[in-house]
Parts: sequence; C-alpha cells; structure tokens
Amino acid sequence: MANTERVEARYYRRNGDAYICELCQQKCYIRKGEFGYCGTRRADDDILASNSYGKISSLSVDPIERMNLYHYKPHSKCLSVGSVGCNMNCRYCKNYPIAKLTIGKKRATFKGPEELVQMCRDEDMDTISFTYNEPAVWFEYIMDVAATAPDLDLVLMTNGLINDGPLRELCEVVKAMSIDVKSFSDGFYRDVCEGDLSDVLTTVRNVYDRRVHIELNYLVIPGMNDSDQEISDFCEWVRDELSEDVPVHFSRFHPDYEMRDIPLTPIDSLLHCRDIGMDRGLSFVYVGNTLLDDADDTVCPECGELNIRRLGYSAHLIALDGGSCSRCGRSLNIRR
Repeated sequence: MANTERVEARYYRRNGDAYICELCQQKCYIRKGEFGYCGTRRADDDILASNSYGKISSLSVDPIERMNLYHYKPHSKCLSVGSVGCNMNCRYCKNYPIAKLTIGKKRATFKGPEELVQMCRDEDMDTISFTYNEPAVWFEYIMDVAATAPDLDLVLMTNGLINDGPLRELCEVVKAMSIDVKSFSDGFYRDVCEGDLSDVLTTVRNVYDRRVHIELNYLVIPGMNDSDQEISDFCEWVRDELSEDVPVHFSRFHPDYEMRDIPLTPIDSLLHCRDIGMDRGLSFVYVGNTLLDDADDTVCPECGELNIRRLGYSAHLIALDGGSCSRCGRSLNIRR
C-alpha cells in the first residue's frame, strides 16, 4: 500500500523541470514547488505528489439518497467522506471552504485505506461514498480503498471532469456515480465553472456505456441555466444518447460563494423543469434540495404504481420486486 507520507500521483509526465498532469482535462503544467489547478497535485523535485492522499476533511453517515442516488440501493446508508480540492471553480460552490483549498490550509485527518474501510465496517455499512469535494482528484486513494476492500461498494458524487484513462479504472471498481451536468451551455461551463461541457458529456457517455449505475444532477440557477430550450436540450440528450430510464435530478440553487446575489430557485421553476423532462420522455425526473410531496417519488412509468415514496432523504419502499415494479414487472433501473 502507498507510503502515507508522500504518495506519487498517477497519470502525469515529466516536461523538463516541470510536470504535466494527465488526470483531467485541465492539463496542468506544474513547476517544482507549485500545485496544480485542483490544489492536490504538488510538484516535488522527484515526483508529482498526490498531496491530499488519505487526508479527510469531512466524514459522516448518510442516507444514500443524499448523494442524489435514488435508484441505487434505496433506503440504505453510506459512509460519506471527502478531502479538499477540485478541478473546477464553480462560482456558486456550496463546498468552497474545502473545494478551493489545498491541504495545509484546511484541517484534515489522515486515514489510510485500511482505517477508512474499518470505519465503514464498524458502522455496519457496505457502501463508501466519495463526495463533498471532487473525488476525481482523490483518484489514487479511491483506487487503494477499492483494492483494500473489494467487497465494499464505492460510489462517487462527481463533476465528471476526468480523462478516460483514470475513468476507465474507476469504472472497474465503482458501482455508481452521481454526476453533475451543471448546464447545457458551453458558455456557462467556461464562464461560471471553468470547465468544458463536452468533456463532461463524454464522461457521462463512457460511464453509462461501461454499465456503471449513473444518475444526473442539474442545479437550476435562475436566469443562468434555466431556459426552456436549455432544459429541453439537456433532457433530449439524456433520452437519445443514454436512456429514458436514467434518473435526472433538478435541484434547487441556494446563493453561495461568489453568487450570493442570485435568488433561490422558485419552486415553480423546479416543477416546470420536471414537467419538461417528463414531456421529453424521461421516466424518472426528481426535484432536489427542497421538501415537496410527490416530487421525489418513484412511480412506474408503465402502470402508474407508486414504487418508492420519498420526502427529503427519507425513502419508503412500497411496491418493488427486486429492481422492478411489483405490480406490472416493468424494470425501474433500480439496483438493490
């Protein structure tokens, strides 16, 4: 297992006295003594180091629904864990106190892979969720946790900005991914997130094609990514490029970080986005970050049976036969 003092990053190459990181599409050119864009890759004299390896800033026991995973092991618990750093810079980030800092500027506790696994077992759980900050920049640690306990289920809550080499490895050990599609506009990604829409959509396609369970999150920001055309284009892309049965979550925006002047998303706007998704043929469209009766229920698209009732992160299984509707037998794309 990795040296806990200093862990060499993977997916990089040397370039003279510097390094080029190849973990994600930011393609950072990192001079010795400096950090990459994400704040977790540090250029030492001899290696590019994964400076956040095993360093935990956040840890809790959560319902799996809190990961915006409604169709993966519903009504179960997971051990949620995060570190610091992110390879995007979303101006509205709610986790910016950890996402935009490097280790050393935020208190963190080291837990080796074996220790994290034991914590999960001590809580009598079988799922670890990597979340809070961007898990892709914790790639080496996640892979070591997977190697330590292949019997545990790993899930990611991610922005989808990762090159296909490391993504392919993650898809071999991760059971589910909750992926943010932050907008369906190139300009929004460039100006608000410092990312690229096409890179994220490529990740989404690849994860789906590799049969990892996937659910998509779309944070609805008033006046910025909520036009009927943009929402419609997004929903049609999901339907046509993936499947009508991929769950989509339209979540409520809360002012934060550098966008405190933008108001809360009106409830009617969220319900309107949900209606657009259903009208475009999506089977499972949900409303997040708010408490609304019926808006987060799973209903069989074939017979109309109520399969799972939800309010907030509380889920009640009502009419399920494995991952199918117990009334008509229609598959609900639910993994249990």
